[in-house]
Amino acid sequence: MKIYCLEDFKVEFEKLISKKQYKSLQQEIIDYFFDKSVEQLSSGTRLNNSSDSPYIKKRLQGSGGFRCYFLLILKNRNLYLMFVHPKTGSMGASNINNESKAYLYKKILDCIKSDDLYELNLDEDRKEISFIKLEEVSA
Repeated sequence: MKIYCLEDFKVEFEKLISKKQYKSLQQEIIDYFFDKSVEQLSSGTRLNNSSDSPYIKKRLQGSGGFRCYFLLILKNRNLYLMFVHPKTGSMGASNINNESKAYLYKKILDCIKSDDLYELNLDEDRKEISFIKLEEVSA
């Protein structure tokens, strides 16, 4: 399964892992999203009723950890990370509102059509995530 993200996700991710209290986010993303089956990735709260492309809200690292929003496109076997935020700490938030969820969903669909995405890859040690702009991949 290939993993992609919006620029919004990349920016928020980089901002968070630069803070000591949120350093664990990178490992949480690696542990949850990489090398997992569709069934494993489908756990979480579904925000739409689609069985072909579920929009999922997933809690990482328990109740005080992080919340991640993503879209699974099953026929293409692609996962699209849209947004992440901590639940606690100086940058913490309990949830995002329905307007933000709808905005992210519309934005990811537009970005998939236009290839305005980043592909996520792991380094050799599988400890660090790198982001490659899709146009760089096809160039």
